[in-house]
Amino acid sequence: MTIRAVLFDIDGTLIDSNDAHIRAWAEAFLSVGARFSDQAIHDQIGKGADGLIPALMPGASQAQQEALSRAQGDVFKSRYLKQVQPFSGARDLLARVHQAGQRIVLASSASKAELDYYVGLLGAREMVDDVTTADDVEQTKPAPDIPATALRKVAPLPASEVIMVGDTPYDAEAAAKCGIATVAVRSGKFSDQALRQAGAVAIYDDVASLLAGYSASPLAQ
Repeated sequence: MTIRAVLFDIDGTLIDSNDAHIRAWAEAFLSVGARFSDQAIHDQIGKGADGLIPALMPGASQAQQEALSRAQGDVFKSRYLKQVQPFSGARDLLARVHQAGQRIVLASSASKAELDYYVGLLGAREMVDDVTTADDVEQTKPAPDIPATALRKVAPLPASEVIMVGDTPYDAEAAAKCGIATVAVRSGKFSDQALRQAGAVAIYDDVASLLAGYSASPLAQ
C-alpha cells in the first residue's frame, strides 16, 4: 500500500527536548519529596503525565497526579522550553514529506500549547495538516487514543496507508494498536531491542538519517 499520511511524534523525534523533560520531572518529583534517577524517568518518557506518574508513583492519588503534572509543566515552560531546539534535518524531513504529497499530522503526548510552540520553532505551520495532543484525548501513549484520533483526521485513509515516526517504544505500541506501522529514531535514547519489541519496522539514528534514506524508507512505500 502507498503511504499517504505520516504521523510525527514531537519530543525526542523532531525536537531535542527529552533531557529537558527529564530534568523538569525530576524537579517536580523532588517538590513532593520523591527522588528518581534520570534513567528511571527516561524510561517513562514518551508517555504523558497520566502514564508516567503512575509508573513511578503507583500510589499517587488523582489530586497528587494532577499537581505533579502542573508542577512539571510549570518547570518545563519556565526553565527549559526556550532552550530546546529542533533536531538537525527535522524541518527538512517535514518538507520532504510535504513535497511528496503526503499528509502530515503531529501526534504527540505534549500539551497543545507546547506543540504550537514547537510548530513555530520548526517553521512548519504551512506543512502541517493537523495535530493531535494530550489535550485531545483521554489517555496518552502507549494507549491508542493519540494515533487513533490522528487517524480519524486523515480519514478515509486506512491504517495501512499511514505510518508513524517516533522515538520511544510507546509511540510504536500506541500506533500498533491502531494497525499503524512505526519507523523509530534513536534520538530518544531507547535501545533498538526495546523499539523493535514495541513494533518498530525500521530504525534510523535520527530524522536527518531518515531524510537521507527517505527514498528507500518505509515512508516512501
